[in-house]
Amino acid sequence: MSAKGKGSRSGYRGSMKTAQDFSANQDAETLYNAMKGFGSDKETIIDLLTSRSNAQRQQICAGYKTLYGRDLIDDLKYELTGKFERLIIGLMKPPAVYDAKELNDAIKGIGTDEKCVIEVLASRSNKQIHELTEAYKEEYESDLEADIVGDTSGHFKKMLVVLLQGTREKDDVVSEDLVAEDAKELYEAGELQWGTTESSFITILGNRSFCHLQLVFDEYQKIAGKEIEESLRGELSGDLEKLMLAVVRCARNTQEYFASRLYKAMKGMGTRDNTLIRIMISRSEIDMLDIREEFRMKYEKSLHNTIRSDTSGDYKRALLRLCGGDDDAAGEFFPEAAQVAYQIWEVSAVTRMELKGTVRPAPDFKPEVDAKALRKAMKGFGTDEETIIGIITQRSNAQRQQLRQQFKSQLGRDLMADLKSEVGGVLQKIILGLMMTPAQFDAKQLQKAIQGVGTDERALIEILTTRTNQEIRAINEAYKEAYHKSLEDDLSSDTSGHFKRLLISLTQGNREEGEADLTRAMEDAKELCSSTDEDSGSMESKFISILCMRSYPHLRRVFQDYIKLTNRDIEQTIKNDIPGDLRNALIAIVRSIKNKPAFFAERLYKSMKGAGTDDRTLTRIMVSRSEIDLLNIRHEFQQMYDVSLFSFIEANASGDYSKVLLALCGGED
Repeated sequence: MSAKGKGSRSGYRGSMKTAQDFSANQDAETLYNAMKGFGSDKETIIDLLTSRSNAQRQQICAGYKTLYGRDLIDDLKYELTGKFERLIIGLMKPPAVYDAKELNDAIKGIGTDEKCVIEVLASRSNKQIHELTEAYKEEYESDLEADIVGDTSGHFKKMLVVLLQGTREKDDVVSEDLVAEDAKELYEAGELQWGTTESSFITILGNRSFCHLQLVFDEYQKIAGKEIEESLRGELSGDLEKLMLAVVRCARNTQEYFASRLYKAMKGMGTRDNTLIRIMISRSEIDMLDIREEFRMKYEKSLHNTIRSDTSGDYKRALLRLCGGDDDAAGEFFPEAAQVAYQIWEVSAVTRMELKGTVRPAPDFKPEVDAKALRKAMKGFGTDEETIIGIITQRSNAQRQQLRQQFKSQLGRDLMADLKSEVGGVLQKIILGLMMTPAQFDAKQLQKAIQGVGTDERALIEILTTRTNQEIRAINEAYKEAYHKSLEDDLSSDTSGHFKRLLISLTQGNREEGEADLTRAMEDAKELCSSTDEDSGSMESKFISILCMRSYPHLRRVFQDYIKLTNRDIEQTIKNDIPGDLRNALIAIVRSIKNKPAFFAERLYKSMKGAGTDDRTLTRIMVSRSEIDLLNIRHEFQQMYDVSLFSFIEANASGDYSKVLLALCGGED
C-alpha cells in the first residue's frame, strides 16, 4: 500500500529567499565599504547577508576575492566578535561545510557535544549526509566516521555509524506486511525481552524511511499499548536513548523536533546559543516557515517574539532576519497554516455535498418472495449464507422492516431469532445490525459501549457527535423502548465531568438549525478566544456550550473568525488545551462539521490498519452509513489513503463477513 506521512506543503518553505537583481560584485563592494576604516557598519552587513541565499553568498565571497584579493570570511572574523561573529560566519559557509564544522567542533572540543551530533545526524537526509561526509573529508582531511568511532562507544556509536551511511530508504511505497513485522520485532526486542536487543532498534530506526516508521509507530502503539517513545525511555538510557528519541521525533515531524530544540535553547536561565545559531542557519532555506508554525502552535507564542525577548543587539537583529517574520503580529496570518485552515473552512462553508448511500431500495421488491427464500436458506441441515447475504444487503432498511413483518405474518416466525440461531460471530453481528432500524442499531451500539467491560468512549463520541437532531431523538426513543431506561441516565452513571456534560448536551438533540448569524459568530469566536485565558473548567464549559448547540453553518463561520483572531485553527487549540475524552469529542465535532464523510473515512482506515481489525467500529460505520453517505465516504477514503475502501476491506476481512462488507461498500473505486 502507499503510505503517507505528515502532509508536505507545496512551494518554498524557507524564510530566506534568493535576492532579485543580484550583483555579487556590487554586494562585495558594499561589504568592503562597511568594514573599511575605523569600526564596521554592522547594520549593512546584517541587512545584506540575511537577504541573500547561501548560493548568492558564495558568489559574493568569490567576487570579494576577485575585486580585493582578500578572503571575505577572514575580514568578517576580524571585524565581528562573539555570538554575532559565529552566526555571520556560519551563514557564509555552504550548508555541508557548515554541518561539517559543527560536527568537528562537537567531536574535537573538550568533551563531545553529543546533543549536536544527535541533532545533525538524526535530522539530515541521505543527500545531506553524503555531502556532509565529503565536506568533512575535504575540510579536515579526516574521515568523519573514523572520528566519530574514535570519540563514541557502544550502541550509541553503532547507531551513529548506521546514520552516517546515508542509506535510509526513500519515502515511497510501504509494505504493510513489513510494517507489522517491524513493529512486532521492536516490541519483542524491548518490552518482551529481559534486557533490550538494541540491534533491532538500530536496524529499523536507522534504515527505514520516515514514512514507513510513522506506520510502524502506529502499529507499535496497538501492540504494546503505549507509544514507542515511552518504551524507548524505559528500555534505553543515556546518549543512545536521546539519539533514538530524536530519530523517532524527526520521523514523526521534523519541524516539530526543531521547534522543540529552539524552545529549549532559549528556555530558562541562559541561552544555548550554539544550538540556536545552528538551527536558525541550517533550516533557514529548508523549512523555517514550518518550524515557526510548529513553534507557535506548540508554545502559543511566536518564535520571533521568543528570540526578541531572549537575545540582544546585532546578534538579535540577525536572528530575527533569519526568522523571517513575526507570527504574532496583529492581523497577520502566520505562514500558510492559518491561511490553509481558513481556506478549508471557507470551502466547507460553500460546498453543498450531495450525500449518497451505497444501498438503495430494491426494484420490484416482493417481501413474500424474500421471506420464503430466507426461510428456505435457514431450514434443514446447514445454512445458505450466500442467499441470506444476497437478500439482506440488497434491500433498503425500510424494505428489511417490511420483510421482518412479512416473515412473522407469513411463517409465524421471528426472522431476527432465526438469523441469530443460524449465523454466528461477526457475520451475525452485521446481519442483525442490518435488520434493525437505524435508531435501534445506534441504541444497541451505545448500550454496548456503556455496559461492556469498561466504557467504549470512542463509540459514544462517534455516534453522538455525528447524528442529526432527528436521529438523536429517534435513538433516545429506541433506547428507552429496548432497555426500559433513558440513555441520558445511563450516560450520567457511566461518565463524569465535562465529558459527561458534553454527551448529555448532545443527547438532547437540540442543536440549533439554520444559517450563520455573522454578528453572533464573531461574538462566539471572541468568547472561545478569551476562554483560553480562564481556568480550565470555564474554558471547557464555553467550548461545550458553543460547539454542542450552534448549527453547523454557524460554527463554520465561528471557526473562520477564530482563525482571524488567533492565527490558529480551533482544532489546534482543542488539542493543546483540553485533555482526554472531552478533547476527542470536541475534535470529532469539529471534523464532522468540516467534512463528515472524511471523518468516517479516517475511522474506517484506523479500524483496519495494522495487526487485527476493529470489527465493532468497522461494522458500525458500514451499517449506519450505508444508506446515508457511504458513497461519499468511499470517495474520501480513496483521496486520503490512495487505496479504495473496497480493496482495503478485501485485504483486511475474510469469509462471509467480508462478502457483507463488500456488498455494503457497493463497488470498487
